[in-house]
Amino acid sequence: MSDVGSIAAVVAAAASSRGIGAGGDLVWRLPGDMGHFKRVTSTPPSGSLEGTTNAVIMGRKTWDSIPSKFRPLDNRTNIILSRSLSGKDVIGDSSDNSTDNSSTCSDKVMVCSSLEDAVETLGKMENVGNVFIIGGGQVYEESIKSGLVNKVVYTEVSDLPADTEEKFDCWFPELTSDEWECHPYPGQEVEMAMEASADVDAGAEKKEDAVAVDSVQDKTIVHTHKKSGIKYQFLEYRRKSTKKQKKDSNEEIKIEEGAHVNPEEVQYLDMCREIIENGVKRGDRTGTGTLSKFGTQMRFSLRDGTLPLLTTKRTFWRGVAEELLWFVKGSTNANELAAKDIHIWDGNGSREFLDARNLSHREVGDLGPVYGFQWRHFGAEYKDMHTDYTGQGVDQLAECIDKIKNHPEDRRIIMSAWNPADLGVMALPPCHMFCQFYVDTEKNELSCQMYQRSADMGLGVPFNIASYALLTIMIAHVTGRKPGDFVHTIGDAHVYLNHVEALKEQLERQPRAFPKIKINPEKKGIDDFEYSDFEVIGYKPHKSIKMKMAV
Repeated sequence: MSDVGSIAAVVAAAASSRGIGAGGDLVWRLPGDMGHFKRVTSTPPSGSLEGTTNAVIMGRKTWDSIPSKFRPLDNRTNIILSRSLSGKDVIGDSSDNSTDNSSTCSDKVMVCSSLEDAVETLGKMENVGNVFIIGGGQVYEESIKSGLVNKVVYTEVSDLPADTEEKFDCWFPELTSDEWECHPYPGQEVEMAMEASADVDAGAEKKEDAVAVDSVQDKTIVHTHKKSGIKYQFLEYRRKSTKKQKKDSNEEIKIEEGAHVNPEEVQYLDMCREIIENGVKRGDRTGTGTLSKFGTQMRFSLRDGTLPLLTTKRTFWRGVAEELLWFVKGSTNANELAAKDIHIWDGNGSREFLDARNLSHREVGDLGPVYGFQWRHFGAEYKDMHTDYTGQGVDQLAECIDKIKNHPEDRRIIMSAWNPADLGVMALPPCHMFCQFYVDTEKNELSCQMYQRSADMGLGVPFNIASYALLTIMIAHVTGRKPGDFVHTIGDAHVYLNHVEALKEQLERQPRAFPKIKINPEKKGIDDFEYSDFEVIGYKPHKSIKMKMAV
């Protein structure tokens, strides 16, 4: 799922109930466990390059539970999962309690909207070591359930005061013996020596927090906190391999790859290779230059929950989904996406770009009557991005959904973003111009064919494939159909000259299986969806490859 180092969960939990906290905080204070936590999460993998730093991922409540003087956790990249918290808020909060300046702090702390977003963000960063999930309960649950975490660094706490169990309001997921195997945490003898040294250095004032080695059982060292009498031991749970998951000597899961695993992605790779080797060299609007081929087509099956997110490099899934929801909403305000840290429209909505298009009267981010406007208000007079266009123009998306539901054999289930009367007032005329839907009434399957007049093979096409696949899946969901095929027909399929080397690197990689997608079954209308309603399962791409967008 990621191209960062290993991903593990780190937790301290009660032996009997797996309770981990109450009221947003721990119910015990065990300096030995805190030292263990710091060593585990701060120490980069052996053999790492200089400057490699581990990362910790946590929920908002876990972040809030860390004393302000310790935020952010030092020598680690801190990622907070929150849909309401902004990065500026966190940086400001941390800066108030730290000697670091704001820019340094921003390198240490980031806010991501989801666990998947966090992994994707880390995958784009340089020198990231191991990644650790550190709470709270919901984040643990999601990371374990999704299969993201295959190792848990577990402190088992026992001999707690009698009333402790009643206080717990947060628990760690059960790790069953049929799926997980438990071992003593490796290297505990070294940690004990470090603890002993620290106790000597601390002197008498720390005696109340001293730790005794109570017993050693099957290489598991049982510690006792002298003041409270609480016992704890350091364990490591490892997820057992399945028939589809064979582990190598480093305990990393091997991912099956090759043309036989994903022949559909091979279509894309072969198309890129053909254009690079035999394409026509042409100039273009951006002045970058391209290699081009006219008239190509690819077909992707969406059956059985398949989502064609290309795997030979990471596709920005959150950007795909949020942009599509923005289209469906009918919005033309690029600032809405930028506020969600999605900047794919920033260049085309900039002051410089709008001025060059003779749209100086527009605010920055006002793209004009682009895709979403045409989908929901075709023919309406465009004023600006703030105007309410409810009831104006033709709602093509709603009409398509109605026909798919009630007139499935109609051959005019078409949605067009190409409106010649509006092209001059758009920041960018539509590249993916129109699509047609088709219902196989025998199989109850919905398919979509999209025509794209101009296709940036390196940057745009992986995004476009995923976007229209998701649109088809969403419409199938709300119309009671099953997803069938997405057919991608392209006019001018081109590779920008400054993308050639990056694509050659991508062509050396072997494709992996496409992931699956689950949609919230409670959502019944096309306007009801939010990003959180989509769950992508089993996305294991190769690492990202940077390509510069031609504007």
